[in-house]
Amino acid sequence: MKKVGYFYNPIYLQHRTPEGHPERPERVEVIDNAVSNIEGLIHLQPRRATATDIAMVHDTYYPQEIMDLCSAGGTQLDPDTYCSIKSYEAATYAVGAGLEAVDKIKEGVIERAFCNVRPPGHHAEYSKAMGFCIFNNIAITARYAQKQGYEKVFIVDFDVHHGNGTQKAFYEDDTVFYFSTHEYPFYPGTGSKEEKGAGKGYGYTYNVPLPAGTGDEEYEEIYSEILPELVNKFNPDIILVSAGYDLHKDDPLAYMEVSTEGIGKIVENILKTKDVPYIFMLEGGYNLSALAESAKITIEKMLNE
Repeated sequence: MKKVGYFYNPIYLQHRTPEGHPERPERVEVIDNAVSNIEGLIHLQPRRATATDIAMVHDTYYPQEIMDLCSAGGTQLDPDTYCSIKSYEAATYAVGAGLEAVDKIKEGVIERAFCNVRPPGHHAEYSKAMGFCIFNNIAITARYAQKQGYEKVFIVDFDVHHGNGTQKAFYEDDTVFYFSTHEYPFYPGTGSKEEKGAGKGYGYTYNVPLPAGTGDEEYEEIYSEILPELVNKFNPDIILVSAGYDLHKDDPLAYMEVSTEGIGKIVENILKTKDVPYIFMLEGGYNLSALAESAKITIEKMLNE
């Protein structure tokens, strides 16, 4: 059995969105309840990321801007994204889960981590919140991992929406490989096959755009055949995963046909690619029961694969 750390803090419940908004506090609560009795799972606390940590990926002034808006009572940051009075604090602990996971892996306390966090991160750009995301949790974790000696980072993103913010952060970088499967054309409109990186980063972005209705079989093929080849060629020191469960067939925000077992197979195939540390970071997923089931099967695979 692998040593898997689970990172969660009730502060995530304090990031408030308007009534009826799909990205709601209950999302992390149902996951926390679903995994509470999993034997062998190591429950750990995230730390609070600093503005300096956040500035590894974002504009130096951006954290202060978000803090000021939250302190003033919160506001609408973009058509889909809101912040409330405690959102800045919640967002710093979402980033901090990834940072703490890297440290605990480096110290040998754990080998893998699952970060049950909100707000999510992969749409957040250099100085812009979007798509429910405030800070780009996974991108900041990647930069922090590099500072701790994990020089080559491979990011897998299976959220149903393309991680435009993560792609953009590393588009001209040959030390971070970004791989994404997503429904296309769909929000946010990025993630075509032609987007492969630029400059020295050309060839280090790999998108697999998929039509609505894609199910278990197609995903199994991608994650058992295409992904391992890319990982082996890149030879990363650590693998980070944007775990968005909105690819589930019961999700209200997308049109894919992936079952809970299909998600389990995706995770299994990711974990088989290389014997390196893994950090999974929660992104999307908006049907509460499907989300809880999907996170639970992910952690069970992380412990046993």
